[in-house]
Amino acid sequence: MFALSNLGSPALAISLKCEPDLAEQLRAAHPGITGAWHLNKTHWNGVDCTGSLPDEMIRDMIEDSYDLVVATLPKKDRDSLGWTQLSQGSDA
Repeated sequence: MFALSNLGSPALAISLKCEPDLAEQLRAAHPGITGAWHLNKTHWNGVDCTGSLPDEMIRDMIEDSYDLVVATLPKKDRDSLGWTQLSQGSDA
């Protein structure tokens, strides 16, 4: 699992996996990013998707979360997903 969201909530938010040091930096710099509710806050951020953060930033965090999870899968599973390396953001 790389993302979790309550689609029944009136305010769209998503929980995303994140490297611990980066998670702390993002929370300190952006009020729209907090420790994820009911998840290990060392590794998971709660991200407000209601306009407080740029769409590109949210997309990059989703890609990073996916990469963190897929990187831990066996090579056979990574290959079946067509995944070859960690994404390099929108410039890749």
